[in-house]
Amino acid sequence: MAKFMDVHHGMQGITAEQLSAAHRADLAIEATEKVHFERAWADPRSGTVYCLSEAPSAEAVRKVHERAGHPVEEIHPVPLSV
Repeated sequence: MAKFMDVHHGMQGITAEQLSAAHRADLAIEATEKVHFERAWADPRSGTVYCLSEAPSAEAVRKVHERAGHPVEEIHPVPLSV
């Protein structure tokens, strides 16, 4: 499985509780696409949210986010890490 970092924009003012709720929504349905969302980060000031996942494809990540109610604008493969 490959790793992906996806980016959401337009979430200005997001709170820790809202970020946690969005992450839980992804976790609740991630298995339908064989995705695992590992972690999420947010910058409430800019409204940018980042999610790290392991998935068979970027399309699988996109499908889960769309079904969970927060479509994603960018999905980047992360082929290397340390």
